[in-house]
Amino acid sequence: MRMRLFPQVLMVVLGLALVSGGVLAQTPSPAAFSALDEQAGALDRLHTVVVAVDGNLVHEFHQGGPGTSTPVNVKSLSKTVLAAITGAAINAGVINSLDQPLVELLGSRVPAGLDPRVNDITLENLLAMQAGLERTSGENYSGWVASANWVENALSRPFVDEPGGRMLYSTGSSHLVSAALTYSSGESTYELAQRLLAEPLHITLPRWLQDPQGVYFGGNDMQLSPRALVEIGELYRLDGVVDGERVLPEGYVEDSWTPRGRSPWTGDGYGLGWFVTTFGDTPVYYGRGYGGQALFVIPERAMTVVITSNPNPPSPGGQFQQQLNRLVMKLLVDGE
Repeated sequence: MRMRLFPQVLMVVLGLALVSGGVLAQTPSPAAFSALDEQAGALDRLHTVVVAVDGNLVHEFHQGGPGTSTPVNVKSLSKTVLAAITGAAINAGVINSLDQPLVELLGSRVPAGLDPRVNDITLENLLAMQAGLERTSGENYSGWVASANWVENALSRPFVDEPGGRMLYSTGSSHLVSAALTYSSGESTYELAQRLLAEPLHITLPRWLQDPQGVYFGGNDMQLSPRALVEIGELYRLDGVVDGERVLPEGYVEDSWTPRGRSPWTGDGYGLGWFVTTFGDTPVYYGRGYGGQALFVIPERAMTVVITSNPNPPSPGGQFQQQLNRLVMKLLVDGE
């Protein structure tokens, strides 16, 4: 984590930081962090909580599992990371824009005999989970990953809505993004991630699972440490700029945090790899993964929070995610 100095020594003493736009962010008190640790400690599945305010690590909690600097499987939180890789690829000119049709990016890898509506699916539709194709997640997941060609299987599914329609959470849509990045650039998604994201952020992103054709899994099984996830959250909080270098295109963060659809399970909005909600009156943007992996960015507090948990089955379900939400919500309230 690259630490930045508070602008005034007095503010350090008071636990205050002057952030962009002249907003004054206050680091939660020791009592607030003590309450956080007590609440987190009661969740047996939870492994780590890392809190940063204005880019400075201010608190870490660890119980069981790998520590805060060790890469762990972040499950579907990988979708949020993939959205960052995609934005970085646009910024670097590897791909043109979110409006590019998927078939244009896949080129000769597009299977024959597909529904003509596949031609209307854009990169934005995929990142926003609005492809319109039947989901590969949920009850369809095991059959999809057991198939001989994940890209062909995902594209050959029936349409249950039009491209750009309702949110259909599907790891297949994310994997199509990874395939589009790979086939249009001539570099693997891993190589793009290293060059365009990991290196500028000074984070470690090990290799992860590939499909039968060698495309890195888009939307699952990435390995990142909690501290590395903080850096990704900070990249978004700072509008895509790190150390004075633009990594994401101007406006990409705002676009990513603008809901296109809503989760049918939580009612939260969904942008480009990010869920959008409020805790009280405070806007909160978060990514989540199976088993309790979460990245929260709270711009009004200049705060980024990462939580990692046991990623192994059985799933604790949505109730556990709500417990994580309440943990962060309580920190916001206690930190006022």
